[in-house]
Amino acid sequence: MRYLTQFFVVSLVSVACCCGKPDTSGNETPAVEAPTAISVAPATVSATAAAGQYEITVTSPARPKLEIPSDAKGWLSYSDGIFKDYKIVFTLKVAANPEYSPRNANVTVSATGVSAVTLPVAQDAKEVIKDPTLADNTAVARTFELGLGWNMGNHFDAYANGVANETAWQGKSATQATFTGLKAKGFTSVRIPATWMGHIGEAPDYTLDEVWLNRIYEVVGFAENAGLNVILNTHHDEDHGENDGNHWQNLKGAVDSEEINTLVKEEIAAVWTQIATKFKDKGEFLMLESFNELIYGDQWSSSSNTEKKCDVINQWNQVFVDAVRATGGNNATRWLGVPGYAASPNYLKYLTVPNDPAGKIMLAFHCYDPYDYTIGAKQLPDWGHTGTAYKNGEEEIKTLFNSIYFNYTEKNIPIYMGEFGCSMRNKSDAKAWAYYLYYLEYVVKAAKTFGISPFLWDNGANGYGQERHGYVDHGTGEYTSTGEEPVKAMAKAWNTTDAGYTLQSVYDSAPVF
Repeated sequence: MRYLTQFFVVSLVSVACCCGKPDTSGNETPAVEAPTAISVAPATVSATAAAGQYEITVTSPARPKLEIPSDAKGWLSYSDGIFKDYKIVFTLKVAANPEYSPRNANVTVSATGVSAVTLPVAQDAKEVIKDPTLADNTAVARTFELGLGWNMGNHFDAYANGVANETAWQGKSATQATFTGLKAKGFTSVRIPATWMGHIGEAPDYTLDEVWLNRIYEVVGFAENAGLNVILNTHHDEDHGENDGNHWQNLKGAVDSEEINTLVKEEIAAVWTQIATKFKDKGEFLMLESFNELIYGDQWSSSSNTEKKCDVINQWNQVFVDAVRATGGNNATRWLGVPGYAASPNYLKYLTVPNDPAGKIMLAFHCYDPYDYTIGAKQLPDWGHTGTAYKNGEEEIKTLFNSIYFNYTEKNIPIYMGEFGCSMRNKSDAKAWAYYLYYLEYVVKAAKTFGISPFLWDNGANGYGQERHGYVDHGTGEYTSTGEEPVKAMAKAWNTTDAGYTLQSVYDSAPVF
């Protein structure tokens, strides 16, 4: 009997362990009872137009499965969870809706021995981007002060053997006629990219070459005489991993070494103090811009350590602002421009507005979207909804400019597009030429619609093909052989005030081949 009693006690304990498990207080919790039907929570899924993931909790007497209807497999999918205590959590994945109409699907949830349940999924339509009613603020007013701009590219920013040289890349010297011609063609502002490498003395003074500085001063005067606004910057002084010059704005070195960062900031302060002092008596028509397209080595996309890279750029922009404001005169209150990493709109969120006692800072970005159409080697044949290569082209531009407007301009943070453009197409190819003109007209009209001043990139390179952006002769101010039509298309887009001429009307007039 003694052995029997022991066995009986052990058996009772075993049964007790199977029927429940202790909770944190030491009490036993009841066993989970099997459900008699499938239940789904939430009972419906209401998805936004953006891509998203939604957790679906299913209770079932047997392991359930989801079945996506065949006509929804392009935008719905799911991943499994762990089935335990008659429950499982599925992750329903919903792709972004590319259409301007909502879409729906019924997902089937089934399990052996019970009736299946339907999970309705509804996704919102893609939002239609509407033309904004531009805010009545300083940012919008500044946009229209600058208006349609032109870049004197590959001119003062050209260099050979590590020394900036006005005629190194395009062989023309600027004249008064250059700027008088630009004004007559509908441009109201010019950006004069200027490279200073090879014209900067040794530390600690970093004295600028007087001849080079005086020549740039003279050309700024040409633009002033023509009644144009001017943006003057440091350009191609940044190190893009090249070994052909003294690219002293060494972002990679500064990010990797605080000692190098300190030295670069000292040079930035010295160089900009001298430039600003030279121009401090010039009027409000002149705007100074800190840098061009600062990147880490040759990394046009910052895939790692982005915040640190951008923090160094923010430091440099602050050094620039402090140096200019300290020179006094009109520099105490003139507009100043600052770009972020690579001057890319993708990194604007990391760009901080420098502290400025005058409160007159503009942010800058560049746009050559989409790359494979505008300046890349592919030179795809068309762009826009009536073409084949970039049928969503207009939408991509509107999405970008809409984001710029609501994140900056509407919040009274002035911003401008310091460069945009598209490599010249062969005029004898009617289709390529028509889409080329359409792209330029649409982008400029979109920029005006969303309150962004656009500056066309003109590098003086005639002909057609990759990186050919010759519109106006840099020496005479006359049109190049193929420059007149595209310039007139852009001037029309910016300067037309007819209420019937809208972004939608430009869209509706896209080429058809």
